[in-house]
Amino acid sequence: MTLTSPGPTLGVVGGGQLGRMLAEAASPLGVEVVVSDPTEDPPAAPVTRDQIHGGFDDYDAVRELAERADYLTFEIELTDPDLLEEVAAETDTPVHPHPETLRLIEDKLVQKRRLADAGVPVPEFREVNSVDELRDALDDLGYPAMLKARKGGYDGRGNVPVESPEDVDEAFAEIVDAAQGGSAEDPSGVAMVEEMVDFERELAVMGCLGSEQWGEGDEPQRDTFPVTETVHREEILRETRSPPEADESVRERAREVALDVLDVMEGRGVYGIELFQASEPRSGSNTSSGQGPRDADGEILLNEIAPRPHNSGHWTIEGCHTSQFEQHVRAVTGRPLGDTGRRAPTVSANILGDVDERQAATLSGEDTLFERPRAHLHWYGKREVYRLRKMGHVTQVGEGDERTDRLLADVRELRDDLTFQ
Repeated sequence: MTLTSPGPTLGVVGGGQLGRMLAEAASPLGVEVVVSDPTEDPPAAPVTRDQIHGGFDDYDAVRELAERADYLTFEIELTDPDLLEEVAAETDTPVHPHPETLRLIEDKLVQKRRLADAGVPVPEFREVNSVDELRDALDDLGYPAMLKARKGGYDGRGNVPVESPEDVDEAFAEIVDAAQGGSAEDPSGVAMVEEMVDFERELAVMGCLGSEQWGEGDEPQRDTFPVTETVHREEILRETRSPPEADESVRERAREVALDVLDVMEGRGVYGIELFQASEPRSGSNTSSGQGPRDADGEILLNEIAPRPHNSGHWTIEGCHTSQFEQHVRAVTGRPLGDTGRRAPTVSANILGDVDERQAATLSGEDTLFERPRAHLHWYGKREVYRLRKMGHVTQVGEGDERTDRLLADVRELRDDLTFQ
């Protein structure tokens, strides 16, 4: 592979913060980035070659993006897989991950069934197409449980906990309203329900699929980043720490499950794989949900997958020899995967909107952060802030074998000093 100037162009459907960080990682590799996005001046715009204005299902916009790109990828699951496949064929532009993977992942029920059939351990789940079916499912699964929109949910949107029988009607109505393609008149096909896992901690693994050229035999090159512990509140990621508090056997099992997930995926790129470490050993067999056999120890269960770099892996920018964003660019453009080793213990905390009403974004309180050694601010450049909107993140890198609990306390202090009020 040779380098030229200008270099190859990577077309990214979506121009949010992930597109921004992809472009920042692509530039040192000699790769130029063009994004398509429906918003004016999205976060990725200042650091990319150009933006094409159009929706994620806008044929003309995605077709123009494919015509201008040597490779196509996406940073949001709202991208239309049929459209991606169509324009890729028309323009002979490779798209990764493969649209078939996006079809699999965009519907959480289809995703869970396929992975369960492949032997990946998952929580018990049911398809529910009405309030009555939800009540019947909860009679089996028990309360509390998590009701999920099959399509369109992210950052906690499209997930509704059902604590008791009295919550069923309201929860189902909320999911139908939030779900992609749903309506009160015909709610079929929009929802699923999962058992509420009693977990010790939540973990994440960024899995990587590269080119067959760099793999063994006819298999694609593959790898994983170090296992990360994630902390959520209100279904939104707040903090990460790597290494996690889990012992080495749990980390290794998490990596094994992530590699099993990669076996089901098609196409090159980085995959965000979210997991539960269950609080108690679990056992099970095939059920009417289509679930396959569980992990013998019951320690690790798959939660969800994102076919792209993920918030759980932002710490890798400073914390690993290769960031998840550089790795995604390497993979999609057919380069060898980079070293995923961790440089040092690393933690991160999301900067979320702390205002009640939508308003212009002005952040204050950052002076202490800039004074702190080995602390790093990532600002996403969003013009408006509202409650719990992801506006940036802070990463704190440790030294040697420094404990992540102390690092996490430091990064929380830095994050909590920041405000939009």
